[in-house]
Amino acid sequence: MDIGLKGKRAVVTGGSKGIGRAIAEGFAAEGANVSICARKADEVAAVVASLKAKGVNAFGRAFDVADAAALTAWILATADELGGIDALVCNVSALAVGDSPETWEKSFRTDMMHTVNAVAAAVPFLEKSTAGSIVLISSVSGFEVDFAAGSYGAMKAALIHYAKGLSRQLVGKGIRVNCVSPGNTYFDGGIWQTIEKNMPDLFSSTLKVNPTGKFGTPAEVANGVVFISSPAASRISGTNLVIDGALTVAV
Repeated sequence: MDIGLKGKRAVVTGGSKGIGRAIAEGFAAEGANVSICARKADEVAAVVASLKAKGVNAFGRAFDVADAAALTAWILATADELGGIDALVCNVSALAVGDSPETWEKSFRTDMMHTVNAVAAAVPFLEKSTAGSIVLISSVSGFEVDFAAGSYGAMKAALIHYAKGLSRQLVGKGIRVNCVSPGNTYFDGGIWQTIEKNMPDLFSSTLKVNPTGKFGTPAEVANGVVFISSPAASRISGTNLVIDGALTVAV
């Protein structure tokens, strides 16, 4: 099935590892040109080289997405480098689980405001696209109460609401907006690997309640993100795609 991404231009925040990297690789596998960002320059360079090896154009820059000026500059540079933008995926999270002033501040600046600022910078380019798409990466913690209730869960919930509002605000400009909410996803260097090492009881209990008996993979999440970002999903806007292996029970 050709989902219509060949030659399109995709932007992914936090594309150096985990779900973000899998999304970038998924776009490239479909023939889309890709731009990523992350905090470590060597990791960004390695991913850009890997994406180019797939035969597509790739661009990347290292900075902290909580720096609004740097984020905007990267998106403007991306549009110049790739010749426009067709799809934006806001993937970065501070993963600030807790209920302290510090976790609330980090969650707001990184999860929420990086998304708001990226959308503001990208919309002028997306409205020139024939297939403009925005996908925000939320979490199952955004619509069900779990161990991440507090700053993390609240900001992820806000992203779902923000995406729904944007879907109505931007429909007239031909831009679709959706959320994707992954369940527990395991990868090297990810939060669940850290929990496995430092909080084995939480890791074990979380694994036990998942009906599949296993954690998800970044590629399983990325497949949904890439599809919902593509022209093949042209009628899908304003939805929250849950990719969790039947973990959640909310209707």
